[in-house]
Amino acid sequence: MDLKNKQTLIIKSEAKKIGFDSCGIAKAVFLENQAKNYEEWLKNNRHGKMNYMEKNIDKRLDPRKLVDGAKSIISLTYNYYTDKEQKDKSAPKISKYAYGEDYHLIIKNKLKNLIFSLKEKLGDFNGRYFVDSAPIMEKEWALRGGLGWIGKNTNIISKSKGSYFFIAEIIVDLDLEYDQTVTDHCGNCTACIDACPTDAIIEPYKLDGSKCISYFTIELKDSIPNEFKNKMENWMFGCDICQDVCPWNRFSKQHNEPLFNPKPELLNMSSNDWVELTEETFKKVFKNSPVKRTKFSGLKRNISFLKE
Repeated sequence: MDLKNKQTLIIKSEAKKIGFDSCGIAKAVFLENQAKNYEEWLKNNRHGKMNYMEKNIDKRLDPRKLVDGAKSIISLTYNYYTDKEQKDKSAPKISKYAYGEDYHLIIKNKLKNLIFSLKEKLGDFNGRYFVDSAPIMEKEWALRGGLGWIGKNTNIISKSKGSYFFIAEIIVDLDLEYDQTVTDHCGNCTACIDACPTDAIIEPYKLDGSKCISYFTIELKDSIPNEFKNKMENWMFGCDICQDVCPWNRFSKQHNEPLFNPKPELLNMSSNDWVELTEETFKKVFKNSPVKRTKFSGLKRNISFLKE
């Protein structure tokens, strides 16, 4: 067994031990095929008011600008699927990924442990880890690492795991064995396109981020446009519609990360409790939660928009 092969097997084995569901590796290169698409996406204002998407485009398209001597991108997935639901079916809804504690902190901790473990076994190397914390086209790298295909809703989908997982990357200066991409298995299905209430999936494999419910409820700091009144399907933070209807998510399995479990108070709050939400309750229910990103005022704005 040569060194590349040996190091690759160690990386995948250690990733599994630490709790990552899958690990795929791709060669660090300039994403030539993405450059034109991304430029067009920005030009058509599909990013709305997410101005950060316009910055560091050179790094976004070439990970070698993020890590000196980068040769490989290790992509990892971490499951967050849960079958737990909010008790009151008429209550404003929160995306599954935000039920528990902030995934950034949890996954960063696991990545840090993984790097430490790998340096013990492989010797020193130059590497950086990321989870939503740098201009990286994570779905493209997960695709190239063979972790799934990019579905018509633009999410990475796996035949065996569905799409309810976070994606993280480690960029390293190690020369490794690279994985093969997998086939697209969306076929003729248009469930995600048909179900999107704001028509954010403008055509198969193309998303207008400026029309997405997640954008309105998390990213947008201004008022939600009135034209989307009665189209939000009662989502107050994020949206799971295009994943909930995806047939491949029948294969999603319950996560086993205790820190992702929702607080009972969150699941038990009635529609009226949400309308009357106080800042004190917000701080208690959403301590260490991704929901803090929208702040108390943002969540109140979202709830008011749904209830007007």
